[in-house]
Amino acid sequence: MSHEHGGPDALGVPRWDFSTNANAVGPCPMVLTAVQRADPQHYPDPAYTVLRAALAAFHGVAAERIVVAGSASEFIARITAAVVRVGGQSVWWPALAYGDYAHAAQAWGLQRVDDPAKADLLWLCEPSSPLGTAEPLAQAVAGQGGVVVLDRAYEPLRLSGHCSLGADTLDGVWQLWTPNKALGLTGVRGAYAIAPLRGLALAQTLTRMAPSWPLGAHAVAMLTAWVQLDPQRWLAKSREQLTTWKAAQVACLGEAGWVCLPSEANYVCARAPHALDVEALRAQGIKLRDTTSLGLPGHWRLGVLPPAGQQALHTAVLETTKETSP
Repeated sequence: MSHEHGGPDALGVPRWDFSTNANAVGPCPMVLTAVQRADPQHYPDPAYTVLRAALAAFHGVAAERIVVAGSASEFIARITAAVVRVGGQSVWWPALAYGDYAHAAQAWGLQRVDDPAKADLLWLCEPSSPLGTAEPLAQAVAGQGGVVVLDRAYEPLRLSGHCSLGADTLDGVWQLWTPNKALGLTGVRGAYAIAPLRGLALAQTLTRMAPSWPLGAHAVAMLTAWVQLDPQRWLAKSREQLTTWKAAQVACLGEAGWVCLPSEANYVCARAPHALDVEALRAQGIKLRDTTSLGLPGHWRLGVLPPAGQQALHTAVLETTKETSP
């Protein structure tokens, strides 16, 4: 199974990249400065004591519940391995979901099941990918007996709605956070998870299974800055801007004949009015994300970009359509 992601490819960084869900208002200037000032000459504290304390204080949990990870994908692979290690055999994830859940399951021999009650490992994501909505089965799945992980990669980029799980329920599941998307710094790899109240034994296992220094100095700088007041204020303002851009983007797509699906996040899935010449669009600096690998064939997931990017997409689609018309 191959990995499929948006973002740069063999042609480099697209001028207008609709294929990723990074915060298009970013990068966050305060966090970027912190990353640039990071000390690359020395190892970080291998226990990440100060960082874990800062993350714990931000979320109002005990530091022992914080597990750092090289990235969301690295954590997905590690917790899958940990479940297999203790005898897990089955996994459940929503019909529409990030492909790395399946990739990790295949790598470690977990069998996918349709019934959450029969799963040893269960995945949720809110706002979901690719749709950017709440997961209808979240409440039911969160109450299952297996290891439940809620991927909250897009929670900081939620533009409307709210998490469908309350505080008490959240304390019973793993919460996976990857702030680099919200900060517009996806090139800095770093993530962390909050263990459920009854998950401390597994948290210790995951820590023992991690390689030495899963986070480098730049990731530590990013995550340390992420929880500070000024970056959080910047993020709140960026959500206001993204909300305005999203409304304009959805309207622009609709006027051009695209059918957009509901979304609460900084991205939207849409069905194009006709077949797209992806290579021609890419040659013009525009990259889109086909959602087939996410379980939704026939659609494209488009991150919200500023008006100039929206206009570039509209113009390029019209031009490539004319060139390919009989």
